[in-house]
Amino acid sequence: MNSTALWYATRASGLMALILLTLTMVLGLVTTSRARARNWPGFAQQELHRRVSVIAVVFLGIHVVTSVLDTYVNIGWAAIVVPGASQFSRFWVGVGAVSLDLLLAVFASSLLRTRMNPGAWRALHWLAYLSWPIALAHTFGMGADSREGWVVALGVACVLAVAIALAYRLRTTARQTAARTAHSSVGSVPPKHLELTAPQRQGPRRA
Repeated sequence: MNSTALWYATRASGLMALILLTLTMVLGLVTTSRARARNWPGFAQQELHRRVSVIAVVFLGIHVVTSVLDTYVNIGWAAIVVPGASQFSRFWVGVGAVSLDLLLAVFASSLLRTRMNPGAWRALHWLAYLSWPIALAHTFGMGADSREGWVVALGVACVLAVAIALAYRLRTTARQTAARTAHSSVGSVPPKHLELTAPQRQGPRRA
C-alpha cells in the first residue's frame, strides 16, 4: 500500500473513530441517566453502547496502524502509547497517545469489570469522558484537512451531540434528585391527627 492510500486510510479511520467515540459518549450519558425508550429496554441500550464502543476501538486500531505504516512521516510504534516519543508533530501525536492510553484503560477495565471493585471500575470508566475531548483536539490539531468545511461541520456536530446529551443527563439527574428530596420530605411529615394537642383531642371541657 502506497503512502497516499495509507494517508487516506488514516484520515478516514480517524474521523470514523471520532464519530463512533462521540456516539459512545452520547449513549453512555443517556444510558446512565436512566432514560428509557418505551419499546427499548435498558439492557438493549447498554448492549448497543458496548457494541459501538468495540467498533470504535477497531477503527481506532486501523487509524493507529496505518499512521505507523505510513512511511511519509516517521511516528514509530512507541509514540502510539508514549506521549512525546514521536519525531513528527510531537505535541499533537502525544495528545493522541494520551487519548489512546485513556481509552485502553477504559477498555481493559470493561473486560475485567466482574473482577474489579465497583467503585474502582466506575472511576476508571469515567476516563472515557476525558478521552473524548482529547481525541477531538488531536483530530483537529493533527489533521491536514481539519480546516475543510465538512470536517469543521463534523466536529461541530460531535460537540453539539455530546453537549445536548450532557445537558439532558444533568436535567434528568436534577429532576430525580428533586423527586427523591420531595418524597423524603413528605415521608418525614407526621400525620395530621398526631399534630393535634391533648386538649384538642379531648374536645372542649364542659362547665
